[in-house]
This record gives sequence, structure tokens and C-alpha cells, in this order.
Amino acid sequence: MTSSPPLRLGVIGAGWFASRRHCPDIQRHPETALSALCRRDAGELQKLAAHFGVEHCFTDYRELIDSGLVDAVVICSPHHLHYEHTLTALEAGLHVRLEKPITVDPGEGYHLVQRAAERGLALVVGQNPPYWSHCRFLRDQIAAGAIGAIESAHVHWVGNAKGVLGLEALPADMPGVVRPSLFRGDAAQNGGGFLMDGGTHLVSELLWCTGLRVTEVSAVMDDAAWDVRAALSLRLSNGALATISELADSGIAAKRQHSLYYGSAGTAELRGFPFTIRIHAGKEEVQYREDELPAAPTPVSDLVDCIRRQGQPAMAGELAVHVVEVIQAAYAAAGSAQVVKLGA
Repeated sequence: MTSSPPLRLGVIGAGWFASRRHCPDIQRHPETALSALCRRDAGELQKLAAHFGVEHCFTDYRELIDSGLVDAVVICSPHHLHYEHTLTALEAGLHVRLEKPITVDPGEGYHLVQRAAERGLALVVGQNPPYWSHCRFLRDQIAAGAIGAIESAHVHWVGNAKGVLGLEALPADMPGVVRPSLFRGDAAQNGGGFLMDGGTHLVSELLWCTGLRVTEVSAVMDDAAWDVRAALSLRLSNGALATISELADSGIAAKRQHSLYYGSAGTAELRGFPFTIRIHAGKEEVQYREDELPAAPTPVSDLVDCIRRQGQPAMAGELAVHVVEVIQAAYAAAGSAQVVKLGA
């Protein structure tokens, strides 16, 4: 049997994070090849090309899409460009692996999901939980009824992202081939503040792991246009109440996260970083470190599975859009001091 040639992947918005995660993942995967890079800054683009040994480079994303050199694209551009870049790729018949959030506008996100389905193309959105072993284990345990029906949940993250938010100088020894572009410091490009960036992973964890949706949102923030600190109170689709909080200017640089899921028959607890998970139900208790659980797929392997084996994205596009709906409702709630209802 003749093996298929590798899928040719191009990276649009090739920068700091792509150099740390996506480009190495593409080069490691046996079914993919890193064929092209696109970045507006030509000097930084050449640094990336030299580091990864990529011949074909573009400063205009349209030229990469129209080049005929790629079968799919990985899009890591600033958030406000996700819709434009992804729609252009889909209309050209290319599969897409898109960094979070799917878009900053939920209506545009739904349109992307619809167009990908209409064209029979993969659209894989890069929220963390489906690619973390502890979240996969938690999701399976909740689905199996190990802690019963979810009655309450709390997800809290504390860290220091002031450098990438443009609030302080970046460390000289940051990993990555190039430095972050600091678009996150601009509310228009980022679609808000830290909640629209790292906060989407917290909302995704709650919803992806429980299978529930949000029906009401209230929130307080340090700034309802561009937040560094935020706390959300949520009503879930089964009537349970949940809280999510994030603080991105801690005096401790290391990331700390603590999540609790209270069920009618037990409790699940996540602690990071690194992550451990504990499930306590009745007299039974199990606890695992992340490295003791089965390995989760990578975003690149998820994309390959969708393209080559007609798999479904680990996170459905509709859920990725709902995450943005929740975030935008939180900004509206913080700005108005009112509860915002979803799905009405």
C-alpha cells in the first residue's frame, strides 16, 4: 500500500506562539509538512523561515492561500483578523486550524462553522481543554456519572500575563524564535482584555468538561473594555450555578489554577500547574497527575484526523462560538451592572 503524501500546512500569523507550539508540532507529525509561513513583518518572517527551514514565505496572507502550496492553514493572527483570514481560507477550499477565540463576534463565528460544514472542510479551534489529559479524564468521569449531576462549579486562574499584555517589559529569556507582537494590549485587536484571551480556556473547560451551556451571565471587572481581572457568575443550562475568575497581574509569575466540580454524588478537583485531578465519590477516591493519564491528541493531530479520517474536531465549532457568546455577555454585564441572558 502506498502511503499518502504529507499534508502541506501553512501558518498565517506566524509569530511567538506559533514558533513555540504549532510549527514544531507540524514538523514532528508524520503526516504533515510545514510548507509556508506568513507574517507581515518581513524581518521576523525570515528569522522563522531560517529556524524552521521553510522556503516559501509571504507577507500577504492572500498570497499564501492562493499559492497552491498548502492543503490547510494554521491561523494564529490577532483575534480581530480570525474571521477574515479563516473565511478566505475556507472559500479557497482549505482546511483550517484556528487559534482561540474562533472570532470576537459570535455571529461571525457561526458563519465560519456554517461555511466549513457546507464546503466539507475541517475547522478545528484551539481551545486547550480537549488537548489536556486531565480535562479529557474529567469529561469522561462526568459523562459516566462518577460524581452525579453537576450542582455547582468553580474555575479560578491566577498568573502574570503583564508582559504579553504590554503592561511591563517582556523577559529577555522568553522561549520562542521571535518575540510576542503585543496585539493583546489593544482591545480592538484582542476583542477585549485577558478574558477574551486566556479566559476563553476557563470557559471552555467548564462547558466542554460538563457538556452544559450558559443561560445567564453577571460579571465584575477592573475594566469592562479591556480587563486584567474579572469574575463571572453563571447560570448553567441544568440550573446549576458556576463561577469563573481570572487575575492576570499577580505578583507571582507562575500560573495557578484551581477548579472544583460539585456533583450530586461526588466532587472533582483540578489543581495546576502542573495539573493533578482528584475524584471523590462516596468512600472512593482516585487521584492522577497529568503524566499518569493517557496522552491527549495535539491540535495538529486533531486536524489530521479530521482531514484524513473524517473525524470530528475535539471541540465542536458551535461550542467554540458559545464560549465567545459567554465572554461577550460578561463584558456587557460588567459594563451595565446587569444580568445578561443567553439563548432567550
